[in-house]
Amino acid sequence: MRDWGKEKAASDPDAEREELERLAKDWDWHVRRAVALNSSAPVEILRNLAKDQVQWVREAVAASPRADREILDILSEDGDGFVRAAVALNQAASPEILSNLAEDEMMDYDYSLSKNRYITQEAVAKNPNSPEEVIENLSEHGDEGVRTAAVSNPKVPKEILFKRKTDHSWTVRTAAAKNPAVTAEVLDDLATDRIQDVRAAVAKNPKTPAQALASLAADRDVEIRVAVAGNPSADPDTLNLLSRDWAWKVRETVAKNPATPEGVVKTLAGDPDQSVKKAARSRLGDGP
Repeated sequence: MRDWGKEKAASDPDAEREELERLAKDWDWHVRRAVALNSSAPVEILRNLAKDQVQWVREAVAASPRADREILDILSEDGDGFVRAAVALNQAASPEILSNLAEDEMMDYDYSLSKNRYITQEAVAKNPNSPEEVIENLSEHGDEGVRTAAVSNPKVPKEILFKRKTDHSWTVRTAAAKNPAVTAEVLDDLATDRIQDVRAAVAKNPKTPAQALASLAADRDVEIRVAVAGNPSADPDTLNLLSRDWAWKVRETVAKNPATPEGVVKTLAGDPDQSVKKAARSRLGDGP
C-alpha cells in the first residue's frame, strides 16, 4: 500500500538532505521516484537512483534538470526505451548524447493515435540542444511524428521550415505554422492550406502578414475567423469586417483585441449579444 505521507515528504523541496537520503532507500518505488523528481535532490542521490531496479525511478532521474553529464551518459544507454527518451528530452543532455540517441529507433504503440511512435527520436527532435545537423536529418525522417517534432523545435533552421511547408503530412505543416521561427513567406503560403488545422495555426500566429489574415477573415470555419479576430497583427479593415460577423464569438474576440480601433469597439458596445456587449464595454472602461 502506498504511503502518501512519505511521498509528500520526498517531494518537499525544503526537505533536509538526510531525510531525502533515507527516503531514497525506501522499499516503495513511488517514494524513491518522488525523491528523483524533487527539484532539490542532490546529484549524489540522483546518481544512486540512476541504478534503481525500477524503470519509473530511473526515468524520473533521466528527466531531472539536476542530473549531470555522468548520470545522463549512463542512462542514455539504459535498457529501457522510456528512460532513454527521458534523457533525450532533458535539456541538460549534451549534443554528443543527443546525436547518439538520434539513432535510437525504439518504438512504442500510441493507442490514442493507433500507431507506433519513435519516442526517443521524437524526443531528440524536440530538444533545442540537439545539433542542427541532427534536427535537419530528423526533419527528413520517414515517420511524420518525428518530422513534426523536428519542425516544432524552436531552434530549427528557417530553411527546414521552408522545405517542410509542402510536407504531405498536415501535422508537420501545422507545426511549421506554429513555430516562432517561421517566416512570413511560409505563413503566407500556408494560409491557403486545404487543412483547417494548418490555416488555424496560421491565423493565430502574430507573424502572419496582414494580407494573409485578411484572406483568412473570410474563411468558412468559425474558429479560424475567431483566431484572426484575436490576432494583434490583423489590420483595422479586417477587424472592422469581422466586427459584423454572424458568429457572436468572432465579434466578442474583435472587441477584446487591443488592435481593434476604438470606433469599432464603441459600435460593438451596442451589440445585441450580451457577451459581445460586455467585452466591448470592458474595453471602453464602462464596466459590465
